[in-house]
Amino acid sequence: MTLWDWNFALETLPMLGKGLLVTLQVTFTATAIFLLLGLVIALIQRSCPRWINAPLGFVTEFIRRTPLLVQLYFVYFVLPEFNILLPPLTAGFLVMGIHYSTYAAMIYGAGIDNVDRGQWDASTALNYSRTHVWIYIILPQAIPPMIPALANLLIGMFKESALLTAITVMELMGETRLISNENYRYFEPMTIAGLIYLSISLPAALATKALERRLGSV
Repeated sequence: MTLWDWNFALETLPMLGKGLLVTLQVTFTATAIFLLLGLVIALIQRSCPRWINAPLGFVTEFIRRTPLLVQLYFVYFVLPEFNILLPPLTAGFLVMGIHYSTYAAMIYGAGIDNVDRGQWDASTALNYSRTHVWIYIILPQAIPPMIPALANLLIGMFKESALLTAITVMELMGETRLISNENYRYFEPMTIAGLIYLSISLPAALATKALERRLGSV
């Protein structure tokens, strides 16, 4: 038996391609969640009283300090004991989106805090509403420098989506494991999967660095 079988490697491509599509679906859906939820968390932390921020801070810190894999297991395996059942794919992108939203909130917060406090004072003097100030003055200045850091979150989540195989999501890593176990050959599918992850994450990382040099980062 040769170490690398080109025929077998080519046969794996359709299944790996199908897994990649699921990986991308999870990544972009979870990204939409963490971008929106992270912004909401950051705005609440800077707009609401302490009795709201204290429990919110505890929850976000708890999510950040516990492993993503444990959270996936809890939602997929523990919640059904309380009659809360989620399909694997839904559980996957919800958990990943919520998990990464806690990091996005920190990035948003840093960007918002970098906006000159005088902007608020001037807006108050002009009698602008708080909503108007957020939408038209603060966020347009705060968001551009955050983009590289948020893009890095997306890249990290793309790679960590491989954890979803633990809850039976047939993403790229899930398909890779299935092919390997069914054929008792691991070298070709694992190598191809690694190259697929690299071929997407490396150009994305280089583009993010270029964007960071162009925009600056928080």
